[in-house]
Amino acid sequence: MQAPIHLSLIIPAYNEERRLPITLEKVLHFINQQAFKAEVIVVENGSTDRTAEIVRELASHQPDLYYLTEAVPGKGNAVRRGMLAAKGEYRFMADADLSMPIEETIHFIPPQLTHFDIAIASREAPGAVRYSEPAYRHWGGRAVNTLIRLLALPGLHDTQCGFKCFRAPIAEDLFRQQTLTGWSFDIELLYIARMRGYRVVELPIPWHFRAESKINPVQDALRMLVDILTIRKNALQGKYAPQPSPHSNTSRA
Repeated sequence: MQAPIHLSLIIPAYNEERRLPITLEKVLHFINQQAFKAEVIVVENGSTDRTAEIVRELASHQPDLYYLTEAVPGKGNAVRRGMLAAKGEYRFMADADLSMPIEETIHFIPPQLTHFDIAIASREAPGAVRYSEPAYRHWGGRAVNTLIRLLALPGLHDTQCGFKCFRAPIAEDLFRQQTLTGWSFDIELLYIARMRGYRVVELPIPWHFRAESKINPVQDALRMLVDILTIRKNALQGKYAPQPSPHSNTSRA
């Protein structure tokens, strides 16, 4: 009988032909060192370079690496596709740049972490360390997160770091409720999680600035503001189901 999958790593990939081979080498080395069974799911999302070809080739001789393609653009679409296809008890989304070292993942799952529904990586929690980040990016990020805290998620200090872990029933519930497909999708997920009373914890991480980031600070901040207002409107209109999944096992601090 095959062992159950303990951890699913979901990596959305858009035009990542340069970074992805190195990233996947590190990720596969990491899971091969663990005592538990894990899988890696790369979701290619409308790339115009060789991303799809590279992942297909690697997956053809790596039994724990799976390739999916999501035709509809948007990081939120890619992550949702991977999360709902995953089989792991814990489902972890990770950016392809590995700005957080993959070895940190172990702190987001049992036995290192227990009694949680969602664990989010934080560049602002006590103990977090940022490396090589320009001042303008840091303060721009702080301004955006202040807006998020004021309008949507009070108390969470870093909702936009691209590394988050969900227990399987929570992932199944939240990603089926998701309506946003772009950069703000995780704000919506966390907003719905708060509505349901799921326990969200922030974990401090070492984070390395990557100059190749695809974020446009001004444009994406404006889009995020519109998305936050959309989330609040959706909630007022009852578009998010009011009750949590019957399989949830929430615990409050």
